[in-house]
Amino acid sequence: MKRENHKLHLSSRERIPADGSARKDGYELMGRIWIEGRDGTFLGYGRVVLLERIKEYGSISEAARSMDMSYRHAWELVDSINRQAKKPLIETATGGKGGGGARLTPAGEKAVSTFQDIHVRFRKFLEKEVLNVKI
Repeated sequence: MKRENHKLHLSSRERIPADGSARKDGYELMGRIWIEGRDGTFLGYGRVVLLERIKEYGSISEAARSMDMSYRHAWELVDSINRQAKKPLIETATGGKGGGGARLTPAGEKAVSTFQDIHVRFRKFLEKEVLNVKI
């Protein structure tokens, strides 16, 4: 099966009111989807966008900046994700002369891909179910 690239998009100023929505006859069916872990939210739309940005920039601080998020908040999210994962999804390197950095591990790449696939199916579900809204 050919896999399409379903990168999640979030502009630097955009906030997420819903992970998906579909409209019909003046109504909008909206929903959010996330994966719960033992300590609460493990992965959701915003967390996956953060992981994608870490992959893109190779830096938690740059990823946070691109999302208009504080470094502290981004670090807390990364820590929460890694604590709840069976294997770390993000590896970090301490700064120094060459600077630090962050990267997704193979488990992180798989988690992003898995969530993207779930998200695509979720949006298709909303698009199908909005047709059943008969109010």
